[in-house]
Amino acid sequence: MAKITFKGQDIHTNGELPSKGKAPDFRLVDLELNDRSLNDFKGKKLLSVNPSLDTSVCANTAKHLNDLAKSYPDLHILLISKDLPFAQKRFCAAENIKNVTTLSMMRSESFAQEYGILMEDGPLKGLTARAIVLIDENNMIVYSELVAEVTTEPNYEEIKERL
Repeated sequence: MAKITFKGQDIHTNGELPSKGKAPDFRLVDLELNDRSLNDFKGKKLLSVNPSLDTSVCANTAKHLNDLAKSYPDLHILLISKDLPFAQKRFCAAENIKNVTTLSMMRSESFAQEYGILMEDGPLKGLTARAIVLIDENNMIVYSELVAEVTTEPNYEEIKERL
């Protein structure tokens, strides 16, 4: 169980974000309501896990990573949240997000449970903590960051260094 904060209040996750080793597979839902797995994305992958795209911090993260994707055309950037695909599609259209793939946990919380980032208490209980996971072409985790304060963005400079 990891401890993070939300506006200074202690929050606990269901486990620990993996920092190395084989990345757990997942089943998430894309904008066309298709199930997608880790193996559907060949090559390097950057998972950006967010509580909801309907917050300013999550929106800023999405915009930042959308711009980052332009410099790394072989990198699959996956924005993962519990938002429904319909809401994700509206968000991407409104914010001109075209260089990343959004995926929803609408059918299962198993992704958040496997990655140890399901918030178990506090006002956002049931949503994911904010996290980054960089996965190589062999599905091995090479970098991960559990953002200590949910209302802050990840360390973009560290992500760029790892890429």
